[in-house]
Amino acid sequence: MDTYIQVTTAINDEDRARALARALVEEGVAACVQVVGPVSSTFRWRGKVVTEREWLLFVKTRGERYEDCAAAIRAHHPYELPEIVALPLVAGDRDYLAWVAQVSTPDGPSGAG
Repeated sequence: MDTYIQVTTAINDEDRARALARALVEEGVAACVQVVGPVSSTFRWRGKVVTEREWLLFVKTRGERYEDCAAAIRAHHPYELPEIVALPLVAGDRDYLAWVAQVSTPDGPSGAG
């Protein structure tokens, strides 16, 4: 049985977020990427507490594509240490998940239908 995940990352520039989303889908490591924001992120970095305006990316893909997806995020992301975390999708519409599987295959995306 296939497993499915949602990978999240955040980036502090809307245009870069949209470009990253497009690259992940074009490279076939994601079926869909939603860009949401801006949001306010507060975190500790290099000994200081920092608050940044960021856009969140919600990446839907197959569990087996996690490493490829993470590598693509690192390759296109401007942060020194980008957030890359994955959550399992424990349930979902069968037809939607079949589409996720179809377009996020190691052989490359094949589109809808």
